[in-house]
Amino acid sequence: MPPKLAILNHVTLHSSGRMTVLAGVLVLIMTLGAVKAFGIAPSTVVDTEPLSEVIEQLGNPSLLPIEPSTDAHSRETRIHRSDTVARLLSSMGIRDDDALDFLRGDQVAKSIFHQLTPGKTLTAQTTADGHLRSLAFPLNGGLDRVLLVEQTSHGFSARIQEPTFETTRSQQTAVIRHSLFGAADDAGIPDSIAVQLTDIFGGDIDFHRDLRKGDRFSVIYETVSHLGKPVRAQRVLAAEFINDGKPHHAFWYQGKGMTGGYYSSDGRSIKKAFLRSPLEFSRITSGFSSARYHPVLHETRAHHGVDYGAPTGTRVKATGDGAIDFAGNQVGYGNVVTIRHPGERVTVYGHLSRFASGITRGRRVAQGDVIGYVGASGIATGPHLHYEFRVAGIHRNPLSIAPPATVALPPAQLPTFHSRVEELMPQIAAIRNMQLVMID
Repeated sequence: MPPKLAILNHVTLHSSGRMTVLAGVLVLIMTLGAVKAFGIAPSTVVDTEPLSEVIEQLGNPSLLPIEPSTDAHSRETRIHRSDTVARLLSSMGIRDDDALDFLRGDQVAKSIFHQLTPGKTLTAQTTADGHLRSLAFPLNGGLDRVLLVEQTSHGFSARIQEPTFETTRSQQTAVIRHSLFGAADDAGIPDSIAVQLTDIFGGDIDFHRDLRKGDRFSVIYETVSHLGKPVRAQRVLAAEFINDGKPHHAFWYQGKGMTGGYYSSDGRSIKKAFLRSPLEFSRITSGFSSARYHPVLHETRAHHGVDYGAPTGTRVKATGDGAIDFAGNQVGYGNVVTIRHPGERVTVYGHLSRFASGITRGRRVAQGDVIGYVGASGIATGPHLHYEFRVAGIHRNPLSIAPPATVALPPAQLPTFHSRVEELMPQIAAIRNMQLVMID
């Protein structure tokens, strides 16, 4: 047995109670093992140079002051009844007495104190520690004028400026459950867009008779925003309306030197010479007939038109381009407008409550122009519109008359138009597919 193991055995047998001796022995063993280990290394170099201690004095590091954060933070609050300017600033985390003093003393800025109308929105930019950098406040009269307060190197300044608007695209889809307006409301589509859809597809779809539950539409339209919030919807850029399983498409296009209009995907104008109906929404109460029992005269006689029931004051539109041939009162018709169109065509709008401004004989009107409002003048049991369509003096059924052929884009315009369709059609399909997923 090697000597170191003998020592260990000896200590273990005879001095097991003395832990201090055992610890000393273990240190001795580790030391001997370390010496042996270094001894067997073939090329161990031992440094015999004397060591010296060097103490170097280091200077204190320079400390830079920490600048307070000047990052801008956006704040916004809606004005409620009994709010004050001080309370509104406090609610946005603004703790800036200088800013409040400026608002109170500046001739331009202090207008804010007199125009705290409930519902308005106050927008501000602040620093992280609550100092005001800028403030925007819409003055009375809507978004026509905005009070802008800004912090400059010379203090605060105030001015009134025209608002900046930006135009973006919005896209929505909806399913008809009960009505077009109801579907638009459910999908968050503005009423003005729904009205545009009736104008765009009014030559192909009678929105009084043709709508079916489950019909669906998808639309891309322009939205004007101010300070990141939608202000109004503008023009429909592209739309798809699937009515009774049949898809109808419309794309806005305005070529160089052309009047803008809506065209189908093959470049044909979807504007028909006549709308299918002179009202946006109503119901048919009496159709075209050669023998109808008159509810007032109590006799059977021909009914040479279509009656649309609608509330008093509902807008009546010219179904086609033409000139006012008569605007006045006639026996039976009450207040009536007659429009003469190209091709010996005449349309008649009777029982109006009143005429639209400027509707006089000889004035030219365009398809969709408002010419009057639904009423019950003349011989009528209630508010409705009596609408007639005559061709060369002969009464024709407005619901069955075939519209004239549509006009196509000039060949030179087709490449540009088709590139636009190729851009928008996939977007329409994506909106439609999203809708189908929601339905499923």
